[in-house]
Amino acid sequence: MTSEQVADGRGKPASASTGGSSGAAGPSDEGYQRGLGSRQVQMIAIGGAIGVGLFMGAGANIAKAGPSIILMYALAGVVIFFIMRALGELLMYRPVSGSFAEYAREFLGPFFGFVTGWTYWLLWVVTGMAELTAAAIYIHYWFPDIPQWVSALVFLVVLFGVNLISVKVFGEVEFWFSMIKVTAIIGMIVIGLGVLTLGFSQAGDTAAVSNLWAHDGFFPTGIGSSLMTLQGVMFAYIAVELVGITAGESQDPEKTLPKAINTLPWRIIIFYVGSLVVILSVVKWTEFADGVSPFVAAFGKIGIPLGAGIVNFVVLTAALSSCNSGMYSTGRMLRDLAENKEAPGYFERLNKRQSPAAGISVSVLLMGIGVVLNYVVPEKAFAYVTSVATACGIWTWMMILVSHLMYRRAVVAGRLPKSSFPAPGGSVFTWVALLFLTMVLVIVALDDTARISLYVGAGWAVLLGAYWLLHARRAAHAHRSSLPAIGAPVTASAGKLEPEAATGQD
Repeated sequence: MTSEQVADGRGKPASASTGGSSGAAGPSDEGYQRGLGSRQVQMIAIGGAIGVGLFMGAGANIAKAGPSIILMYALAGVVIFFIMRALGELLMYRPVSGSFAEYAREFLGPFFGFVTGWTYWLLWVVTGMAELTAAAIYIHYWFPDIPQWVSALVFLVVLFGVNLISVKVFGEVEFWFSMIKVTAIIGMIVIGLGVLTLGFSQAGDTAAVSNLWAHDGFFPTGIGSSLMTLQGVMFAYIAVELVGITAGESQDPEKTLPKAINTLPWRIIIFYVGSLVVILSVVKWTEFADGVSPFVAAFGKIGIPLGAGIVNFVVLTAALSSCNSGMYSTGRMLRDLAENKEAPGYFERLNKRQSPAAGISVSVLLMGIGVVLNYVVPEKAFAYVTSVATACGIWTWMMILVSHLMYRRAVVAGRLPKSSFPAPGGSVFTWVALLFLTMVLVIVALDDTARISLYVGAGWAVLLGAYWLLHARRAAHAHRSSLPAIGAPVTASAGKLEPEAATGQD
């Protein structure tokens, strides 16, 4: 069986859903504008690995685990790479904009696609709240008298405008956001190495690699406390899967997506492990605290003029970058759900610039809840929303992994073609990643602050279940009954793909 003979749930073959590999910037088969070039996709992928979870969340994690937090980020990074290679194999089998929901829908059934799509949408709505909260906290560095909710509201409105214009504008803004983050972290690492080797700055006398173990050891608070930070560490990696959402708007997904995924280990080594090793060598871990960016704190200790202010600008950029990506993702995921009759048809509309404006607008309104949280509980807003986002992210990653297992089973049975980008180790590393994520869920349940995400998740499950039973199930099944069976060959006619008579379920 060839890839051209394997159709997806909408009657499009695997090869057709890529929109070709010509690199043209015209509309894709999903109606989106292919306005994201290789340079932008690569930087979106890099930027996805550098967010507020590192710049802001690492402060709380260092305070809880000491230098061992380096090992936690490295361990989680290995698992994230397994997840991304599983996703990469699925993307090269059938790259579509609503990738996670589409694969869950195809391999696990309509209900799992429905839940995954809505949960990933919630993930980014909640993450947007977290990023707005972090951005507002960073503004306090320069303007301590401005209320957090005011800053959060201003950023929300500005980024909303960026996402409504076009995907090209989004891609360009995200490119420069990512460029600032990458340049800054490399600069911080170089300066930190200079402090360690040359001994300059106010921290030069106490800076030493021995700071990683000299203050009560590498695990100063115990291995158990280090493991308890994993739920916060996993939040730092949310957004690496964003490259899957760009599949429907990338000019050449067959080349850009594998390259973006394969460079992930280097990004983790440099930006997470490398930066934390340097920072915790320059400044001992006991001087970091929750609520303060360790990068800003480290440069404050080094005493470089304007250094802490520059770093604060960078971490502000990181927060706005992630919120920008969140708005992008939510609109695409709501449109995918609407196209499968699992969300109101209103979200299916594109504006004249091929942007899902309806879905973005509603998502931004809900992100406004983060502005309210910053008004009501500014000191707890970040912890609450990050724990909920982590739980949503774990569900999404689990669906990617389970879908990958089902896809591999179908390939072995000869029902589906092999992907051009197979995951190393076949299904072995997929099982390892699933077990790791299960462990993180247990940790979330044991953490007093993070446990709220499970309560929110239970409420969310009830809402989704009720909506599915009352509306989405009937609409989705009625929608699919009008489509050809999976595996029906297609022919080109009148400039579009049309199914031939279905010969049965593949």
